[in-house]
Amino acid sequence: MSIFVVGFIFMLLFPTTANVVNSYESSNTPQCIPKEREALLKFKTTLNDSEGDLSTWSNNSTNQNCCKWNYISCDDQTNHVVYVEVGGIYTLGGEIDSSLAELHHLNTLNLYGMNISHIPKFIGSFKELSFLNLYDNPISGIIPPQLGNLTQLESLHLESTSQMTIDNPGWLSQLTSLNSLSLSNCRLLKVPDHTSSSSLSHSNYSFTSLQNLEISQSFIHPTTITWLLNSTINLEFIRLGDNNLSGTLLHNLLGNISSSTRNSLHYLYLSSNQLGGLILNDFENTFPSLTDLYLDNNQLEGHFPNRLKTFPNLVNLDISHNQFIGVLPDLSSMPNLTNFKASNNKFSGTSSESIGKLDNLSYLDVSSNCLSGYISHVVNLQCPSLKYLDISYNLDMLLKFNSKYPIIPSFKLATINLASCKLGPEFPNWLLTQTNLKHLDISNSSISGPLPNWFPNITSNLYYLNMSHNLLSNTLANFSLSQENNVIVDLSSNQFQGSVPPSLLVNTTRLYLSNNKFTEFSSSLCEAKEQARSTEILDLSNNNLFDNIPNCWENFTQLVVLNLGYNKLFGNIPNSINMTSIKTLQLRHNNFSGKFPSSLKYCTSLEVLDLGSNSLEGSIPSWIGEELNNLVFLSLKSNKFYGSIPLSLCQLTQIQILDFSSNDLSGPIPSCIKNFTVMVQINSLETTISSHIKIRFRKSCGLDRACNLGPVSYENNASITWKGAQHEYVKILGLLRVIDLSSNKLNGEIPMEVTHLSQLGALNLSRNNLSGKIPRKIGKLTNLQVLDFSYNKINGEIPTSLAEVSSLSYLDLSNNRLSGRIPTGTQLQSFNASAYSMNLGLCGNPLPSSCPGDDDDESSHVPASNSARDDDGGEWFDLSWFYKGIRGGFTIGFCGVCGNLLINKSWRASYFRLMQNIGDWLYVVIIIKWNFLRKKFLGH
Repeated sequence: MSIFVVGFIFMLLFPTTANVVNSYESSNTPQCIPKEREALLKFKTTLNDSEGDLSTWSNNSTNQNCCKWNYISCDDQTNHVVYVEVGGIYTLGGEIDSSLAELHHLNTLNLYGMNISHIPKFIGSFKELSFLNLYDNPISGIIPPQLGNLTQLESLHLESTSQMTIDNPGWLSQLTSLNSLSLSNCRLLKVPDHTSSSSLSHSNYSFTSLQNLEISQSFIHPTTITWLLNSTINLEFIRLGDNNLSGTLLHNLLGNISSSTRNSLHYLYLSSNQLGGLILNDFENTFPSLTDLYLDNNQLEGHFPNRLKTFPNLVNLDISHNQFIGVLPDLSSMPNLTNFKASNNKFSGTSSESIGKLDNLSYLDVSSNCLSGYISHVVNLQCPSLKYLDISYNLDMLLKFNSKYPIIPSFKLATINLASCKLGPEFPNWLLTQTNLKHLDISNSSISGPLPNWFPNITSNLYYLNMSHNLLSNTLANFSLSQENNVIVDLSSNQFQGSVPPSLLVNTTRLYLSNNKFTEFSSSLCEAKEQARSTEILDLSNNNLFDNIPNCWENFTQLVVLNLGYNKLFGNIPNSINMTSIKTLQLRHNNFSGKFPSSLKYCTSLEVLDLGSNSLEGSIPSWIGEELNNLVFLSLKSNKFYGSIPLSLCQLTQIQILDFSSNDLSGPIPSCIKNFTVMVQINSLETTISSHIKIRFRKSCGLDRACNLGPVSYENNASITWKGAQHEYVKILGLLRVIDLSSNKLNGEIPMEVTHLSQLGALNLSRNNLSGKIPRKIGKLTNLQVLDFSYNKINGEIPTSLAEVSSLSYLDLSNNRLSGRIPTGTQLQSFNASAYSMNLGLCGNPLPSSCPGDDDDESSHVPASNSARDDDGGEWFDLSWFYKGIRGGFTIGFCGVCGNLLINKSWRASYFRLMQNIGDWLYVVIIIKWNFLRKKFLGH
């Protein structure tokens, strides 16, 4: 009963309590100032709010308090709008409207990614503004110097996607509260002399609060960057990568930077510039706080830096892609260095005594240099924290093993990159202790022989293993790999033999085993059949595999590339190869038999299908054009296919290379080939034909910057008949446009529609039963380099338009029934006579036989063709009969007239009287006309 009474009383009091609470909340919520609300509403009208992101910005009775609008905040005490952040809503577009000038108390203005093209001058009137972010906008033109009035500004982000200019950077010095400055795509012109001189003397530090300076993809005048850096006292973060910085600027900066900045600086990033000269060798200033130094992709030169003691607490050092030369020094007395990178340089060495002590080495990269020295110098590093080691691609470096040095590393590495270092011939035994490895690359390192027995002990954490292009041999033992999804193994171009280990087929995401001597993989493939596979690339091409392909592909649902070409596989292609994800299927140069596998109709993502050089038979299915319309490359060459070419193949609008050569195909060539769009239109060409693979991320990558690989492309190769010979193409495969239907039993005429394929580079229709004439507009194939119509029954004349194809470098029209004169043109006369041989009716250069009616002394006057043609190249009458008629008529006329004059005396007398009278008449007419003209023009 008592509970009921208490509940009843509470119900009576609840409305009053709620009103009190609502009244309290209302009194504590900032109330929008009408003038500022109207300014925001006007600003909204200038934006493209098609997605309704600013739907709360309205003037209706229930939503008039702009302090409650999305992306807006007001001061609790003054009710003024202090925060506007509509940045990052990329569907919004517009400019910074002048209505915002009413927000006099604005503290934060965040408008990044809004397609803003210019900065208005009134921005400089926001006296209380502390944060301005216009990142990722196409800002262009001159940045207004009025921004220098923002004396309370702490953070300024002007990373443009266009090209902006600061014509007088001196106004930046007025931003006395600035803590962070970020610019990109900006031209910073020369600072005025009076401004720079005061700062360079260190008597006036303009940027007393600046800690973070980031400028990228910009042109910076040398005096301006020097002024900026020398005008600071507390810089901690400098990022000036990908600019135009050049010359000896680096030496000047490090030598003349203020002592306070030297003490505070933690991060210095100067990558991808044009910095040159020697570094670090002739000044004593130290940078005690510097942990990250990135100088890669410059033009620095000289000896390996021997003053690393200048940076006693380095964590990361990157001096890659420079021009250092010489000897890699013994770094064993560098216990402080945590991250060292010197890739793509040409270092020359110094003694360890000149380097100094560096205690926390965990990242060392001296790859792509011309270093030399002993690998033991690196292995002997007394750096127990070392996690990353990269000495790969030193062009002139021999990382020799010297037995005088003990190989007992003090570190446990996670990443080792020693590609193209001379580590062999023995497998490096110091790797035995590296049981924490996640990334190992010892490719192209002159290592030979079998893998050591202890190798499986260091692989259990590996997600990247590359030992390609060595001479490793014998059978490959089963070894475990990382359980992560993105595992990559490349053992290609070795001499491994026997069976492929099951662990590789089960656990890898991308597996490259091409160019070895493996003989069997079926049992490994079917092991753990029920287990879902994450395999994306499987390349076992160029081995000695001798077996049926097992029908165990059901769980390869993510497979993108399958290359089993150049083996000895036989039997039918299994119907379990039907995954929709696959883009490349290469099975060429095997012994497969049976019909074209119908299961491939489900592989709708296929871009490259190469079944060439097998023993497949039957007709070409029509569903190829209907279901596989993403095909770029289709080769069925050297099989036993028969029947006609399906008309549906004309739906392959993306096809670049079509090769049906060396089969038993019959019937006509489809006229609809003009629908091969890529062969008609000029497209942005890729040099390769690549199968792209999506990005994959790993959960923990640590210091390995190459950990999250992607997107990855698999570069396809192909065997193409080009200029009468077989060639293997990879790097320029994507540039080729080829149709090869040679060595079949095709009949009928060459369709005139082939002349629409203006981007076609090679057309091979040789060794068929084609008849009729060569299309007269063949000259429209202006990119044609290879044309082969040999061994057919083509008749008629060679079209004159063919002489206009200046790109033509290979021509074979031999063994046909062509006739007439070979058209005159630089191209057609440059080919060997064999290109026209066995055409009994052909004549003219370069054939030894001349055309009928040709005279040696009049050869320069002989017409280019025996036929007259209309504007379209069509034949309208035969000029050879015309020339013969002229000769006969002239002979008869001359003899008939002159003979009578000689024989008949009265005719001769009359003839000469007639000639005299005509001469007198002409004389009189000329005299009369001459007198008339003199009177008219001379007035006489």
